[in-house]
Amino acid sequence: MRIKMIPTILFIIVAGCIFSCSPKNISTKYYYQHEKVLDKIEETYKALSLEHPFTVGFTDKAFKTISLEIITDTLSYIYEFDISESRLVDTLTAYHLNAPKVIKLIQQMESIHCTWIKNYDYYVDEKKNTLVFMSIRAVALHSPLAYKKYYVLSYFQQPQYFDNNGNLLDKRKLRRLRKINGEVFKRINDKVCFTVSGKFR
Repeated sequence: MRIKMIPTILFIIVAGCIFSCSPKNISTKYYYQHEKVLDKIEETYKALSLEHPFTVGFTDKAFKTISLEIITDTLSYIYEFDISESRLVDTLTAYHLNAPKVIKLIQQMESIHCTWIKNYDYYVDEKKNTLVFMSIRAVALHSPLAYKKYYVLSYFQQPQYFDNNGNLLDKRKLRRLRKINGEVFKRINDKVCFTVSGKFR
């Protein structure tokens, strides 16, 4: 009897591991573990980028070097800094960004291993909408899917529609999947979705 029970027990253990290690569970756990910080990052970034458009992200695994893209009416300027460099504050100030708030944003991103943040424009019924993208290295989530490289969170400004499997839909009536950057996103809550991607931006 004991020998016969072993395959069943092993099956239950493996199935439980697969379930708990699924992208849905990993990303949802990460979001709710860091919900307050993630929401604060999104809120701060959205307000700052409305004043002066920019994107920022870490380019190294140690989260010590950032790439800063400052977007003007005519050109985009890309800089790379060590997060402790005084040149970072000087550059932010020169472009009239709120340097203390941007530095605080970068520190919050570093604290939870958030790799990149940016705005993304999309259209519904020819009306422009904007969402906030955040990417997190899969290895920072201790994910067995690290070969996929990144978990991407999307923050919408209003509740979205989803099918029975939690896939993001274009519209409730059309029941057509909405792809963003060619990726299918899944529900975490009504306004926040995730996908697993090889691209971080």
